[in-house]
Amino acid sequence: MLISNMEILPGKQIQKHLGLVQGSSVRAKHVGRDIMASLKNIFGGELKGYTELLQESRDEAMDRMQQQAQAIGANAILNVRFSTSSVAQGAAEIYVYGSAVILE
Repeated sequence: MLISNMEILPGKQIQKHLGLVQGSSVRAKHVGRDIMASLKNIFGGELKGYTELLQESRDEAMDRMQQQAQAIGANAILNVRFSTSSVAQGAAEIYVYGSAVILE
């Protein structure tokens, strides 16, 4: 499945637009990661535990979006966008969405 943040792809024609597809993942912070984050706030540096947590969430949200697109017969998802939001104290959602299409 082709996934792109572009609205159109050079050399490709959209045969059919199938609609919006989306995927999301809500993750809570881990106590161990919070302790390391507190130390990093004092000494500085990348919060690798949170970086890994967000990457896992993005991957999971992308997989869910791709599964939804495959279920409706798409072979590509265009104009993909990400959004994040806080849904509760210590928990955040990563939301990804795009246009499911059939490319020639």
